[in-house]
Amino acid sequence: MSTSIPQQQEEGDELEKTWWKEAVVYQIYPRSFFDTNGDGLGDLNGIRAKLDYLQELGVDMIWLCPVYKSPNVDNGYDVSDYQAIMDEMGTMDDFDRLLEDIHSRGMKIMMDLVLNHTSDQHPWFLESKSSKDSPKRDWYVWRDHPTNWESIFGGPAWTYDPKTRQYYFHLFSKSQVDLNWENPELRRAIYDMILWWLDKGIDGFRVDAINHLKKEYTDMPNPEGLNYVPAWEKMTNVQGIQELLAELRRETFDRYDVVTVGEANSVRAHEISEWISEEEGKFNMIFHLEAHEEAWDEESAGVDVDDLRIVLDRWQRSAQGIAWNSLYLENHDRPRTVSTWGNDREHWRESATALGCMYFFMQGTPFIYQGQEIGMTNAPFDDINMYRDIETKNMYRYNRQKGVPHKDLMKTIKKISRDHARTPMQWNFGANAGFTGGTPWIPLNPNFNWLNVKAQQQDPQSVLSFYKKMLKLRKDHEALVYGSTHLTYLECPYVYAYTREYGEARYLIISHLDDDTCSWWNPVDGELLLSNYDSYVDGKLQPYEARVYLLN
Repeated sequence: MSTSIPQQQEEGDELEKTWWKEAVVYQIYPRSFFDTNGDGLGDLNGIRAKLDYLQELGVDMIWLCPVYKSPNVDNGYDVSDYQAIMDEMGTMDDFDRLLEDIHSRGMKIMMDLVLNHTSDQHPWFLESKSSKDSPKRDWYVWRDHPTNWESIFGGPAWTYDPKTRQYYFHLFSKSQVDLNWENPELRRAIYDMILWWLDKGIDGFRVDAINHLKKEYTDMPNPEGLNYVPAWEKMTNVQGIQELLAELRRETFDRYDVVTVGEANSVRAHEISEWISEEEGKFNMIFHLEAHEEAWDEESAGVDVDDLRIVLDRWQRSAQGIAWNSLYLENHDRPRTVSTWGNDREHWRESATALGCMYFFMQGTPFIYQGQEIGMTNAPFDDINMYRDIETKNMYRYNRQKGVPHKDLMKTIKKISRDHARTPMQWNFGANAGFTGGTPWIPLNPNFNWLNVKAQQQDPQSVLSFYKKMLKLRKDHEALVYGSTHLTYLECPYVYAYTREYGEARYLIISHLDDDTCSWWNPVDGELLLSNYDSYVDGKLQPYEARVYLLN
C-alpha cells in the first residue's frame, strides 16, 4: 500500500526570476562568530577566516548583524556612527578586504541597517540635546510632557534631559534614541548614508524594526493605573508609514540591484501587498513573527503543528504569484529552535534536521542563522549573571521590582532569552570551542565538547551534512525555488507536508515533528531524494523523520 498525493493546479502568475530568490543567506552575529585577536569578541577578520567554511556549506549571501561604531548597549543595534566600524570588529580597511574576499568567491553580503533609532552617543543626538535651538533638535522626538508609554525593553519610553528640561523618546532602551522620520533633513541624511554603503558595493540590507518609523504620540487608556502602558498600536504600522517607506525605497534601493528585507514583526499575511508585492511593495521580503507567536507553546516549550501549518500556509498562499517570502527558523532574537520546537535531548539530530527540512523547501529565500546548521541548542544558564542581553536583564530587573519570584523569572529566561542565540559558535573540541584564545564575552554552551563543527564535518549523518545536502538539492532543482507550494494533509497529525510544483515537476516534502512514530506509506512512484535517517521503516515515519521525494 502507498500514499497517493493528489495533483494540484498551479496558482497565480510566475514571478520574475532574480538572483536573490535563488540564494541561500547565512546570518552572522559577528561578536559570537570567530575571534582572531584574543579579546573574546568575534571580529571581521574572523569572518574572513571562515569564508571557506561558508562556501563549502553552499551559502550564497552573508548577512552581518551591525558592525557599525557603537557603545554596544544593545550589541551594535545602538549605532554611534553609521559610516565607521566598531573598534571591537576591526577597521573599515578590514571591512573592505572582507567585502572583496566575499565577492571574489561569487558570494554577496547584506548589511544590517538600523533606521528607527541611533545611540545616544551619535553626534546627531549629542547636537540635538545640546540646546532647544539646535538645528538638529527636531531630528529626534522631544516633548515637554511624555506619554504614558512603556518601552519594549521595559520601563518608561521617555527619559528626562535636565539640561533642556524636556523628555526624549526611545522605543527600546534609553540609550537607543528614536529618530524623527517626519523631518525631511533627517531623512536626507539617512538616504545619503545608505547610498554611501551601496556605492561601496554591498548587495543588500536587512532593515531593523522598520514598521516603527512612524508613531502616533498620544496617551494609552490606563484603567488599571499602571505606571507605564504597552502602546504597540501607537508605534507599529501607523497610518502614513507606507509613504515614508516608499520614499526610502525610491531614494535609495531602487537605484541599485540589491535585495532588501524589512523586519516587520507585526505585519500579517493579508497586508503583504503594500509591503513586499512586486507591484507596490517597499521591500523584497519581510521577516514576520507570526509563526513564532502562534505556533510556539511557551508552557510546553513545543510546537503546535496545526497552528504552524495554518500560519505558514497562509503566507505561502498570500504571496503566490505576487510576492516572495523569507524563510527562517532562527535569528539573533530567537532562542534555538531545536530546543523550543524540537527535542534537544533524545532526538536532537533528528529534530534539528526535520525542522530544517520543514521550512527550507517552501517558496521563498531560506535564511540560516549561525550554528543552526550544526543544531546548536539553548544554553543551560541558571544564573542571571551569565546573561548579557539588555532585554533579558531589564525584564528580570523590572519584574523582580514587581515581586515576581526569581525562580519563576529564571524559568522563563531559560526558555526565551535572546542570549541563547548569541553564545559563541562551536567550532571544535578545544578551549572555548575554538571561538577565541581569550575570555569569551559570554559563556559558552558546555555541550560544545560534543556538539561542534569539527565533530560533524566528516559525519555523513550529521546535522551539518544534512544542511549541505539541502542547499545542494535546492540549487539542483529549479522547482524547489520557483514552484508553487501546496499544503498536503496526511494521516499523521504531527507531520508537516507540502508539495512543490513547477511545470511538470512535482516534489513532496514531509517532516514528522514528534517523538513518536506514526503510520504512513511511501508515495506512489516517488523517488527519495533526501532523508535524515539512513534507513526507513516500511509503513512508519520514525521520530522527527524528514524526507523529500520527486513525484513521477
